[in-house]
Amino acid sequence: MNPLLLEIPLYLETERLFLRAPNQSGDGSIVNEAIKNSINELKDWLPFAQTIPSVEETEVIWREAYINFLKRESLRFLIFHKDTNEFIGVTSFEGLDWDIPKCHVGYWINTKFSGNGYMLEAVNELTELGLNQIKFKRIEIRCESTNLKSRSIPERLGYSLEGVLKNEDLSADGTKLTDTCIYAKIPN
Repeated sequence: MNPLLLEIPLYLETERLFLRAPNQSGDGSIVNEAIKNSINELKDWLPFAQTIPSVEETEVIWREAYINFLKRESLRFLIFHKDTNEFIGVTSFEGLDWDIPKCHVGYWINTKFSGNGYMLEAVNELTELGLNQIKFKRIEIRCESTNLKSRSIPERLGYSLEGVLKNEDLSADGTKLTDTCIYAKIPN
């Protein structure tokens, strides 16, 4: 089936959160503010967070993310708290291979919301969407071996650690080689 014909929701809801595709003007502004608030934590793990982008640059990135969502090239969701409407973070399906079909999940959180289980809840919802509705045959989560907070997400959600690739990637700042953990979940 052509992935453009897949019915993929623009909005998902969990007990405490809602996840929304980046389909609103101004999304870049709220994402940019979260990057500013979280830059010290994000820069250790994410190449895009080595510097704080301008609001305009972030807006362009999120408008492109919506285009990519519609083209089914990546499926990013912004995460919000249901009660307060506060922006919590981002989770996404990336590296989509529709021939298998498979993907990997990415995520990052606004530091002020870290430690509340929000990302676990959001990634669980995305995993359920991927396996049960989109019908992915494989979902991966890849993260640096020393990023214990990130590793706890797939471990708590029942993903299997399939291996650790030694010297597989560069650190977020590009200064050293790092090891990458590959977790995967497949349909039962």
